[in-house]
Amino acid sequence: MLTFGIEEEYLLIDEVSGVPVPRAAEVLAAADLLPALGPEEAQHELLQVQVEVATPVCEDLAEAAEHLVRLREAVGTAAQKAGCRIGPVGAAPFQGLTPVPVTDRARYLSARADAPQLVDDLMLNGMHVHVGVPGRESGVAVLNRIRPWLPVLVAMAANSPFWQGKETGFASWRTIHFDRWPASGQPPAFRDAADYERRVQALQDTGLIRDRGALYWHARLSERFPTIEVRAADVQLLPQDAELFAALVRALVAAALAEERAGVPPLRPEEEMLRAATWQAAHNGLDSRLASPGLPFARPAAAVVEELMEYAAPGLAETGDTGRAETLLGDFLAAGTGAQRQRRAWREGGRAGLLDLIVR
Repeated sequence: MLTFGIEEEYLLIDEVSGVPVPRAAEVLAAADLLPALGPEEAQHELLQVQVEVATPVCEDLAEAAEHLVRLREAVGTAAQKAGCRIGPVGAAPFQGLTPVPVTDRARYLSARADAPQLVDDLMLNGMHVHVGVPGRESGVAVLNRIRPWLPVLVAMAANSPFWQGKETGFASWRTIHFDRWPASGQPPAFRDAADYERRVQALQDTGLIRDRGALYWHARLSERFPTIEVRAADVQLLPQDAELFAALVRALVAAALAEERAGVPPLRPEEEMLRAATWQAAHNGLDSRLASPGLPFARPAAAVVEELMEYAAPGLAETGDTGRAETLLGDFLAAGTGAQRQRRAWREGGRAGLLDLIVR
């Protein structure tokens, strides 16, 4: 059984204006007093208008779902004690007039010194899924095999259509925004673990990244845990949506490992096509057509989602998540992606309607 864990980043917002507020220290201090939270389950992020939560290592989906609900409720309670609310959105829909402060840690302060405008605008929140792998060689094999499916995850998990009070025209503005960093977007294809190490070290040696935490690829090998970390998804509005994507990511990893053992050749999309597919996914979400991972043309988004589910099916069967994932997917598609729900709330209720959706 592949163990896994989930990290979620939340925005801290004023519930009246929707503007991000720098109260991470107060929220985390209040969270420390709550018995529902364990040590380091809630932590600082780059900016003081964000907090991050991390589940323990999980063995099954039901366990992960319980942790997600527990963490959201606890951090939400702590935020209210600090006079704000948590916003599970991929990008800050509203902003104030002054830059938000960076968390007072050496790594974060160095990032701001290197790229102040990028850091000031980094009010972006993701969902990261760690899945245990047998070793770094296996991890690289998984990276190579899941690359074609990452744009589909970007489209499905899109939850950031608004920025600075305006509609961006993109379902996942977070994806586009993050692509301005040196090592971002789709991960390269690697020959093996040694090739991965050599090329990542070259990025550090040339000063393009300060450390491996600045590898903002949509999937990477973790340096802290024996896992592959998939970072393609925006943070989700609801815990059950996050549960769905955790199930899909784990299934993709399981399917990739099985293919590697069986010697099945991986899909090898051209780099320019994969990059363009990611842009298209961030732009369209599930509202139009998407590049097909297995075919040299675009198809309706629903058909491409079905492709992903077919590829993930053996992994879902292996992890025992088939029934639950199908139920979650049906509910998710009926409600719409986070981007679709945000846009609907904006059309129906304007700024107040969008804010109500986010904090509710």
